[in-house]
Amino acid sequence: MKGFREFILRGNVVDLAIAVLIGAAFGALVKSFTDDMLTPLLGVFGGVQDFSSLHFAINGSEFRIGAFINAVIAFLITSAILYFFVVKPVNVLMSRYRTEPEPKAPVHDCPECLSKIPVKATRCAFCTAEVAPAA
Repeated sequence: MKGFREFILRGNVVDLAIAVLIGAAFGALVKSFTDDMLTPLLGVFGGVQDFSSLHFAINGSEFRIGAFINAVIAFLITSAILYFFVVKPVNVLMSRYRTEPEPKAPVHDCPECLSKIPVKATRCAFCTAEVAPAA
């Protein structure tokens, strides 16, 4: 029981739980915006007031194309908001604090074992043979 409690109270699990709850709330918000605001607005220009009622049937099977259109609109809104308000700002912040990796020290081959060793080395780390530092 103690191990489970430590697992649950670890920062990553709590952060993930909060992210899932916020994601669900955000999804509900986008769905409401799509269904209650955007779809009627598009209906003014397209002549259809409610996309969710659009459907057609073939041999008794109903294809609800309107519900799919609403889902596509919700997906596009969600991905655009996430990209412009989460991904882009995080990329800008990461680029500000990103450091260039240090250049690798020049290396040459050990004459005994042919391993790569630093140019300034006087002894091979792999075979311990003495080597003359390269110029």
